[in-house]
Amino acid sequence: MTSYAAAGVDIEAGDRAVELMKSRVARSRRPEVVDDASGFAGLFDASAFLRYRRPLLATSTDGVGTKVMLAQRLGKHDTIGIDLVGMVVDDLVVCGAEPLFMTDYIACGKVVPERIADIVGGVAEGCRLAGCALVGGETAEHPGAMGPDEYDLAGAGTGVVEADELLGPDRVRPGDVVLALASSGVHSNGYSLVRHVIKTAGLDLERQLPELSRTLGEELLEPTRIYSLDCLALIREVEVHAFAHITGGGLEANLARSLPGTADAVLDRGSWTPPAIFEVLAGHGGVAQAEMDRTFNLGVGMCAVVPADQADRAVAVLTERGVPAWVLGEVVPGTGAARYR
Repeated sequence: MTSYAAAGVDIEAGDRAVELMKSRVARSRRPEVVDDASGFAGLFDASAFLRYRRPLLATSTDGVGTKVMLAQRLGKHDTIGIDLVGMVVDDLVVCGAEPLFMTDYIACGKVVPERIADIVGGVAEGCRLAGCALVGGETAEHPGAMGPDEYDLAGAGTGVVEADELLGPDRVRPGDVVLALASSGVHSNGYSLVRHVIKTAGLDLERQLPELSRTLGEELLEPTRIYSLDCLALIREVEVHAFAHITGGGLEANLARSLPGTADAVLDRGSWTPPAIFEVLAGHGGVAQAEMDRTFNLGVGMCAVVPADQADRAVAVLTERGVPAWVLGEVVPGTGAARYR
């Protein structure tokens, strides 16, 4: 007699995964989270919004791309969830929104409870770092559609911002300064090119290259830096006009999204030295500078646009919080483009 288990779906393994992840998820809890006894939905107490004059809800959804393939190849699954949170909440905070809660979705070929618990544990840790709650999620077993060691994950987050405190292009003006907030590495964009370089150059993920202080695999799996609490702290301390999350498209394309049509951002390439991993990828892969520029963050994971007279204070605030920051460029009259001088 046939069964769901015979078709490749292990319900008991899924139940065990849930039990293993419970304590890790609890670490991301916020006071506004309300327990749903049925477990079908995540609940968040919206009465917290009563302190706002006109609260705007912000939402974002994302995944981590093909970086998951490196995590699978190296058998390290406890940090890829941090990447997921970073990709979602750092989009939310660009408009000034405080991330409140997230949900996640994992599809896999086979539920291995310990592996799923590691993945979700990473998501929960990312939520803790971002100050938001992981209020729910789903793990789906797709035998036949995915190999037993394959998985993918995605997530969605919700935040809130006061309507008259919304950040964005309309606040930016010539004379402002663009600040760079350092990335932790490659973050979660460009990994199809990363994997192509690894394959064509015959690079060993377990090897420590002369340019790096750890193995190539460890360098490439470094989790995405989560900036949300740092950006919110910066907003409290100085006048911030805009942020830009530097993801696919690189500095120029993403920063342009936060500029009005009457201004340009002129960036100084000499203001920083990209981390060594980018030199490794460009050198071993024969990747041109223009391709590096539009694919990777090159060491800048977030930008902040502030008035020139508050730039020093802004850098000091970020430095005190452990985020390396520097003046990257300036805003000048233009047509809404970001470019290098």
